[in-house]
Formats: sequence, structure tokens, C-alpha cells
Amino acid sequence: MHFGFSYVGLIYLIMLILPNLLWTRNQPKDYEKYVGNEKRMLVLLERAGEALVSCLVLIFSDFNIRPKSVWCGWLALSFLLMVCYELYWLRYFRSEKTMEDFYSSFLGVPVAGATLPVAAFFLLAVYGRNPLLGAAVIILGIGHIGIHWMHRKELTVS
Repeated sequence: MHFGFSYVGLIYLIMLILPNLLWTRNQPKDYEKYVGNEKRMLVLLERAGEALVSCLVLIFSDFNIRPKSVWCGWLALSFLLMVCYELYWLRYFRSEKTMEDFYSSFLGVPVAGATLPVAAFFLLAVYGRNPLLGAAVIILGIGHIGIHWMHRKELTVS
């Protein structure tokens, strides 16, 4: 692991943050009703994971493109998942913006709004051979995917 700025990490964070900023003005109907039911432990894991991932992805140069590396396939697959994440958001913003739309699957990936970026960042950790980012992504995934999955289950019960 090598300390240094990661422009790839910055690109990933921009791809992650921009649609979420737009989402703040396009939240699904009845969203506030579900937020109050979130398990405190999942929220803590999500917040800790967000902070760790956001920092770690920027401070290790191992995530930058290394031409002629056998590891580039991991980066390509990771980036493809981020592109799918952007496409998920395009579909959401064009939808009626219901809770079902927000917690839907995309290309067979369940709760895609949470699963796709978590998987992309995990593959970025594999590409960078960075166990710290890998551990941070697992923490994030437990919290973030857990919360989304819980809300998805609430929709099917009601």
C-alpha cells in the first residue's frame, strides 16, 4: 500500500456523491416514514463505513490506473459497476420516485442503489490490493445494504 492521492478514488466519489445530491431534492414519496425504523447499529456501521471509505479511497495511490497490470480487469469490472450505478440513478430520476423505484433491483442486482457502489468499491480494493479499504467497504456494506434491504422488506410487508 502506497500513500498518495488517488484520482481514481476522487472520480468514484464524484460518481457516488453527485446523484445523491440530486436525490436530496427527489426523495421517494413516504421516505421519511421509513427512515425512523432504521436499526441504530446499521446506521452506525453505514456512517463509519462512509467516512472510512471516503478517506481511504483518496489517500492511497494504489487505486490509480496502472497500465499493463494483470489487476486492471478488477478495475474495469469495478468501473462497470459504477457505470451501472449511474444508470440505476437515471432510471430512478425518470421514474415516479416511489419507494419501490428507490429500492428496486437493476440488471438483476437487488437493492441496486446500495449494492452496486459497495461492490464497485470492494473490487476497487481488490484492484489496489488494499485490505484497509476492503475492510471499510465490508463495514459500509453491512450498514448500507442492510438498511436498504430492511426498507425493501418493509415495502413487501405493507
